[in-house]
Amino acid sequence: MTEKEKLAMIEDTLEMDEGTLAPKMKLENIDEYNSMAKLSLIVMMEDEFGVKLSSTEIKGFKTVADILDKMN
Repeated sequence: MTEKEKLAMIEDTLEMDEGTLAPKMKLENIDEYNSMAKLSLIVMMEDEFGVKLSSTEIKGFKTVADILDKMN
């Protein structure tokens, strides 16, 4: 899966327009990255990649790249 495809999955999970996100973007600056989005991200990561995220891991995410790194 390419980085672009992964970004599209995150955008879909956060209900954002395609092409909105970039790896260097800080999550704190993304309005859609709220508590509901974090829950959706946890579900998507487990369903699509078999990755179980803890609340500590989610809190540690600072940029979109941090999420992408977990998708490998």
